[in-house]
Amino acid sequence: MTTTSSRHESPRVPQAWIIDTTLRDGEQAPGVVFTPAEKTRIALMLADTGVDELEIGYPAISEDECRAIRAITRLGLPLRLTSWARAVWQDIEHAASSGSEGVHISFPLSNLYMELMGKNYQWVREQLHELVPRARRIFDFVSVGAQDATRADRELLLAFFRDASSCGAQRVRIADTVGIATPGSITALLDTIRSTDHPPIEFHAHNDLGMATANAYTALEAGCDAVSVSVTGLGERAGNAALEELAVALKLSGKFATRLDTTCLAALCETVSNASGRAVQEQKPVIGKSAFQHESGIHCAALLKHPLSYQPFLPEQVGRNDSELVIGKHSGSASIHHFYNSHGISLSKEESGKLLSAVRKTAGEKKRALTECELKTIYRSYCETRNPLP
Repeated sequence: MTTTSSRHESPRVPQAWIIDTTLRDGEQAPGVVFTPAEKTRIALMLADTGVDELEIGYPAISEDECRAIRAITRLGLPLRLTSWARAVWQDIEHAASSGSEGVHISFPLSNLYMELMGKNYQWVREQLHELVPRARRIFDFVSVGAQDATRADRELLLAFFRDASSCGAQRVRIADTVGIATPGSITALLDTIRSTDHPPIEFHAHNDLGMATANAYTALEAGCDAVSVSVTGLGERAGNAALEELAVALKLSGKFATRLDTTCLAALCETVSNASGRAVQEQKPVIGKSAFQHESGIHCAALLKHPLSYQPFLPEQVGRNDSELVIGKHSGSASIHHFYNSHGISLSKEESGKLLSAVRKTAGEKKRALTECELKTIYRSYCETRNPLP
């Protein structure tokens, strides 16, 4: 019998499992090196942000890398910690010595990648069945990845999923290694995979066509169990799906449950930006300087009445300060009135209109927005013109 309370319960939304690879794929961005202290700091902040899994590095690189990973595993963070390995047993042994509870084993799958390695799919199948069961005896969690999966033969990819499942892999990663996927192609690919028996699916996006975050979101909509991201989208070439962008998109959609605390994003992105030496572009979604700046007169007038009129979310929701109304060539009288009033100068509607002409003229000449000092100078000049000295 259906009770009153059960009839009114909200339908359960699927859980989106978020894997952050800033410390592994992110550090593979050309010229980026994190110190052990920076790695630890970023790991702590990612844990506070609420990611579910942290891919902390590639232990086979060096003993120094192993030591940095061990330091993080000793922190007892409330998330899964995994290391990355090639499909060779020595890499998996290095991962075991790093202390991570999980390992991700990566396999070439496209014809191009197998040819580059001098391998074929028979080798891939043999390595799956040799390495995964052995790794399962060492690690709590073992996932496998199909490199260049979006350029791989579809039948080979399906065979990889079947073989991964039969040998005990606990998750399979679809890697869009060169970032050629589109939301439509991801949906079609996942429809095909989900029509067969398969382990949980992860999607790993790259941003070569500027679609990484969109593809990651689409993958979740299409039934993917997990997606990997990096802070600020840091990664090889054009980077990866950006944690901060996906986190806000998931929150606004209301379609997925996550543990993510979006108010941590601004500080986290600033820390990664400083550690990587990669400045955040002003127009970067969610955390860029321009994301909450407004100049258009129509927009600013509306924003003064309601902060969500020309913003999809409030700056404090991502740990940012208030929005900024920039005064320049495209400003309107409402912005002018607001600026001067906030500086203790009360203007009539007529006065705001007159000052606006001077503001627009000056901004056009300077080819930029005006500073507080310049705006005060314009006001003084207006006052002198209105009340000339005897």
